[in-house]
Amino acid sequence: MRPRRVGITLGDPGGIGPEIVVKALAGPASFPAAQFILFGHAGLVEREERSGGLTLDRARISVRDIDSAVAPSRRGAADPGNGLASFRFFEAAVRAAREGEVDALATAPISKHAWALAGLSWRGHTEFLESLYPDAIMTFWSKKMTVALFTHHISMAEAVRKVTRDNLVRFFLALSGSFERARPGTYQFVVAGLNPHAGENGLIGREEEDEVVPAVAEVRARGLNIRGPYPPDVVFREALGHPGKIVVALYHDQGLIPFKLSSFETGVNITLGMPFVRTSPDHGTAFDIAGRNAADPTSMAEAIRLAVELSPGPL
Repeated sequence: MRPRRVGITLGDPGGIGPEIVVKALAGPASFPAAQFILFGHAGLVEREERSGGLTLDRARISVRDIDSAVAPSRRGAADPGNGLASFRFFEAAVRAAREGEVDALATAPISKHAWALAGLSWRGHTEFLESLYPDAIMTFWSKKMTVALFTHHISMAEAVRKVTRDNLVRFFLALSGSFERARPGTYQFVVAGLNPHAGENGLIGREEEDEVVPAVAEVRARGLNIRGPYPPDVVFREALGHPGKIVVALYHDQGLIPFKLSSFETGVNITLGMPFVRTSPDHGTAFDIAGRNAADPTSMAEAIRLAVELSPGPL
């Protein structure tokens, strides 16, 4: 029986991605048995090994050069060359996952600005995955809290327009199925309201009464363990310390502010709703500390661990 195979992308060469990948894999963290394939550039890996005085175990960790023309680049700012390189690393890793060459992906941070400078049309990892898998769902996991995002990298105005009964019903059903496939267990989904006080029975906005309440009632009738909508300023407190209680946030910052306050160091971004699981740390490229050997690899290590644990096949 072969070990699980996890693809790991190096992220933006100008940020802390290569550093935290090498630190995570060479550090004291222990991972379930797996083979790791680093998608990026050997020069980036060697640079971080030298900088940190680290050595990767080449018996279980291999490096796949995606584009030999992409050399280690300047660090500390969004750069179109780095943006294109990070996209190529990710694109190759996704291709390997779709072809069954790897069982799961863990992706180091990219810069959305650098992708835009490179002329790419996707805002980030999740949007690219959604172009291939429309049911892809952005979730955030930690031992303290679990959050699922109904909408993510769109404007508030667009997020509000998407809060309709039909959209919510499809999302709730897809979310429940995705959790059951990724990590079977007993979950309760609690839905945050869109408006202050969850609309106060229609006094502070009608979205809850007209769209959210009917959607929750419909999927409850189909057997989902789901409640809400609850006032968004208290629902996260109720879920804190209960990772089996999944908060459904209706827009990006509603979910990410409380999650990162509680779990920034150990939180993991997980994309569900695909044939393979993709994980990533819950932070960005940290251009301000790139190249200083000061980045904390804890969230990257947790992302790699979850990628192994949630991937199919034997441990």
